[in-house]
Amino acid sequence: MPESLHKIAVLTSGGDAPGMNACVRSVVRCALASGAEVVGIEHGFEGLLESRFVPLLVSSVGGVLDRGGTFLGTSRSERFKSDAGVAEAVALLRGQGITGVVIIGGDGSYRGAEAMNEAGMPAVGVPGTIDNDVSGTDTSIGFDTALNTVCEAVGKVRDTASSHERTFVIEVMGRTSGILATYAGLACGGDCILIPEVPWLIEDVCAAMLAGVSRGKKHTIIIMAEGAGHAFGLAEDLGKNCGQDVRAVVLGHVQRGGSPSAFDRILAARMGERSVRALLDHEQSVAVGLRGSQIVTYPLSEAYASTHQLRREIYNLANVLAR
Repeated sequence: MPESLHKIAVLTSGGDAPGMNACVRSVVRCALASGAEVVGIEHGFEGLLESRFVPLLVSSVGGVLDRGGTFLGTSRSERFKSDAGVAEAVALLRGQGITGVVIIGGDGSYRGAEAMNEAGMPAVGVPGTIDNDVSGTDTSIGFDTALNTVCEAVGKVRDTASSHERTFVIEVMGRTSGILATYAGLACGGDCILIPEVPWLIEDVCAAMLAGVSRGKKHTIIIMAEGAGHAFGLAEDLGKNCGQDVRAVVLGHVQRGGSPSAFDRILAARMGERSVRALLDHEQSVAVGLRGSQIVTYPLSEAYASTHQLRREIYNLANVLAR
């Protein structure tokens, strides 16, 4: 192992996602197996600026594999966004003898990783976000678990929707990305999917509702990404315009929690190992991603230059099957 990379730090940043703990566990155990030391940074970039360093041993990550959230904690940091904040962070890392950092998070976390690289501190980005909006990777840690959480919730709402012959607008996370809403609509048999990438009119939503009623459907399930509108407002408008009994459910932060799925645990383990290897092999300014069945590295700039685009064929298929 290169002497210059003998101590690796790991932090989680931005919104938490199921599987982050599994990834930290993999980073710790793979780094230790390679002869490196590992330090955890509590509460993300803000914790870094507060020098919240904790040594991590094999035993430190025992029992975290099936835990949701992140035991290291996470936060957003305005201070870190400045050049002075980045310089201070790098100086603190060097003061601890740290010469490489694994950063698990989304778009903002990747920008932080790139800023560290530009300041001379090697940092690798690992995608951890339920929105699955990181470019360059087929999926991110936490997406599969969140999708399953949404599917379970929609199934329960459908039971009461059918019993009372109602329409439900179910709002899921996704401020700028409709990927979670689209896949949930496909997996759950949503009757209408509303996402920020595709403009929509209330008249079209109302028409879809009434078409279902005319076919004898006893309920309608509308899946809405939060970036496409507001569930309670839409429910009120639909009730007035369509003459139907419409209710709203906002799933909120329940989508972030829960024990990670087997898929997310395995993905996190593989990505954690690859991030450690990237640092030990002196790969420069890279992110880790899944492409097909392979875990790869690619330029960090590619990861945050644009967002992971919605596959329109998935959206179109969901709408065809909803008819």
